[in-house]
Amino acid sequence: MIPIDLLNAFIAGVVSSPWVLVLIAVVVFIDAFFPPVPSESIVIAAAAAAVSVGEPNIVLVVACAAIGAIAGDNLTFWIGRAVGLERFAWMRRPRMRRALRSASNGIARRPAPFLMTARYVPVGRVAVNLVAGASGFPRRRFLPLSIIAGVTWAVYSVAIGLLAGHLLHGNALLGMLVGVAGGIASGVIVDLVMRLSSRLHARRGMRRTGTADSVAEVEATTGPQPTEYVGAE
Repeated sequence: MIPIDLLNAFIAGVVSSPWVLVLIAVVVFIDAFFPPVPSESIVIAAAAAAVSVGEPNIVLVVACAAIGAIAGDNLTFWIGRAVGLERFAWMRRPRMRRALRSASNGIARRPAPFLMTARYVPVGRVAVNLVAGASGFPRRRFLPLSIIAGVTWAVYSVAIGLLAGHLLHGNALLGMLVGVAGGIASGVIVDLVMRLSSRLHARRGMRRTGTADSVAEVEATTGPQPTEYVGAE
């Protein structure tokens, strides 16, 4: 078994490299449209390691994470605008179809808070940004919302890493592990809250309109039906 001191020394050497900041920006950018890439874990781990090692610079970690998030979210928005919600096979997978359906409902009801909250859920942010683009949601509204969401998400992720690092000061490895676990847990909680909120709003709408069966049939056969926005440019 590898000694903990050796692992901590290895982490110190890795996070002291300036390439770590580039890695953070690139990973966060890719994760905006390819959820399997663990962007939260990278950002949180870097922040947790910084408490013990002193590198990388926390302000630069926040900046790189925010830049990657904003750029990636806007690329996903553009993909939705350019190709729609059916073009690629991964868009037609059951989990993604459910996420797209939920995103369509959320954006139709309360676009600003939904777009900002979705940044904290890996699959959720992809679905919401795709639907926003496909539905014709105005770019001039999406860009500032994506900037706010990207910056707050970066600060939030770094804060989790810093908290974990301070709780286990002097042990970079354990600080990173605890921080990553905390980030995953918070993402799951946000996802559950969004789902519950979406279901409650859907049930209320069904009671008011009495169209539950017809809506369910349309979504089951054709997938999400995003609201079309006028004056998208």
